[in-house]
Amino acid sequence: MEEIVWHYKAFDDLTAKELYKIIQLRNEVFVIEQDCIYQDCDGKDLVCGHLWATVDGEVAAYSRIVPKGFSYENEPSIGRVISNQKFRRFGFGKQLMKNSIQVIENQFKTSAIRISAQAYLKEFYSSFGFEQVSEEYLEDDIPHIEMLRK
Repeated sequence: MEEIVWHYKAFDDLTAKELYKIIQLRNEVFVIEQDCIYQDCDGKDLVCGHLWATVDGEVAAYSRIVPKGFSYENEPSIGRVISNQKFRRFGFGKQLMKNSIQVIENQFKTSAIRISAQAYLKEFYSSFGFEQVSEEYLEDDIPHIEMLRK
């Protein structure tokens, strides 16, 4: 396996090929693997930053960095957090979250981040300082919780 390479770009700076690979992985994980039909292209991508890792040219992990005012009024957010099934045993998901938090702290000058987390990942997100701040709710028929990092 080649070295992991991290990328971060605004939507307008993504190449068509990069965007295609990102959307392809999002569909593989959220639509096919999780058997969830939902509208992935929700308009937010246009205003978000996009953070991803590649290994041998393949997208290994991805998140979108959402400025405040788009998902949540008062805090930026991290969304569409995914790891490619092929690379899950390498811990890229943890690196992805660390890097996502760092991008928000550097770009938005805040450590406050609010996310909508799939409920089964509560402990994973808790390990990065997120605390549950809502009751469980369904989003696209998948149990979620709102979590906040201060």
